[in-house]
Amino acid sequence: MTVHLTPGGNTPLTADRPGLNRLQVGLGWNFPDGTAPFDLDACALLVQANGQVRGDADFVFFNNPADAAGSVRYGGDSLDGAGHGDDEVLTITLDRVPAEIAKVVLCVTIHDAADRHFGGVDGAYIRLLNLDGGEELARFELQQDFTGMTAMLFGEVYRHNGAWKFRALGMGLDGGLRALVSSFGVKIADS
Repeated sequence: MTVHLTPGGNTPLTADRPGLNRLQVGLGWNFPDGTAPFDLDACALLVQANGQVRGDADFVFFNNPADAAGSVRYGGDSLDGAGHGDDEVLTITLDRVPAEIAKVVLCVTIHDAADRHFGGVDGAYIRLLNLDGGEELARFELQQDFTGMTAMLFGEVYRHNGAWKFRALGMGLDGGLRALVSSFGVKIADS
């Protein structure tokens, strides 16, 4: 049974399902009628308890499709968000997440956000599925107005008392990819 979350809400993942190990993270969105689709990109950051990545390799996205441990994998890029269902997918293998990683932050940014922002996106959501069982475990639909925001933190999978949980975030920021990943300690070259 799917748990529907609101911003800041969380739900247990492994405490209720001791065999759960592989998650599929589906991210989706639509564009209002009359709006030309644009490219949004999913990414994940493997973050330590101090809120920072260990290094740039802990940033998983289209140019780095997996972390060194193979715990988080990027599933490909939908350039226009056309069609129905998940536009981009990440997978997380929980028993491969390095012990020093406290959470996996799941985000979406706008590619080439020069004159675009999340105010021009409808129906954005994140959902978690049991990759082995197929059932949807949790879903969060972003309902707020994110006009001016060019990067979004959709949610996070995090450790809590020896188990894994999921928290819905729904937080936006301006500055796109650079601002987002820099806040977690990723170094981006100026070029």
